[in-house]
Amino acid sequence: MNQVVTNIPPMQLAIAFIPVAITLLIFFKWSLGVGRALYAVARMLIQLLLIGYVLAYIFGAENAGLIVLVLSVMLLASSWIALGSVPEQRKTLFTRALLAIALGGGLTLWLITQWVLELQPWYLPRYMVPLAGMIFANAMTAVSLAAERLNAELAHNTNWNESRVIAFQAAMIPVVNSLFAVGLVSLPGMMTGQILSGVSPMIAARYQIIVMCMIFSSAGISVALFLALDKRNAIKSVLS
Repeated sequence: MNQVVTNIPPMQLAIAFIPVAITLLIFFKWSLGVGRALYAVARMLIQLLLIGYVLAYIFGAENAGLIVLVLSVMLLASSWIALGSVPEQRKTLFTRALLAIALGGGLTLWLITQWVLELQPWYLPRYMVPLAGMIFANAMTAVSLAAERLNAELAHNTNWNESRVIAFQAAMIPVVNSLFAVGLVSLPGMMTGQILSGVSPMIAARYQIIVMCMIFSSAGISVALFLALDKRNAIKSVLS
């Protein structure tokens, strides 16, 4: 269980793109917009290679100010992206989304890193950055789903309380489904990565339990806060 993670030379990494090429060929043959898919694959490759270098620098620096800056960028980006489902209200709702994700995700991140994992120092980069990324990305997706569904329900003249409940339920469906499926249908990325790196499956399972708790709570709290903050604005936008 203490084996070193296998290094992947560039030539072997390239083999992973063989099924990718097949999938792109299917896009092309079926006229499904291969350009967009090819752009997505290329962007994924560039982003992950760049983030590898960036994370290596951040982990090596171990600077509290740098970590706070990284978390701030994550918050701002996730709040802006979350409102892509309601682009016409993006500027109006940005502050509300930012506050909701910061409070819901931030509370979850603080409890997990400082009370469950007891990081020393508190900003330990190799834990803080990946966990913050998972929390904020999950909260972002949930807020995005809630914003879109809330708008749709109010546009159909559904009353506020019912619209809020429907929006909350819609936002939580992927999260609840992931709780049902974990360990039965799928082994999540974090658990799989730890097992592949030689960590005991029991330890990996405990870390995955932490991750699932983070995902569920960050989504639920952030969406609830967003809906509470957005009540007046949502009603006004429908009446106008």
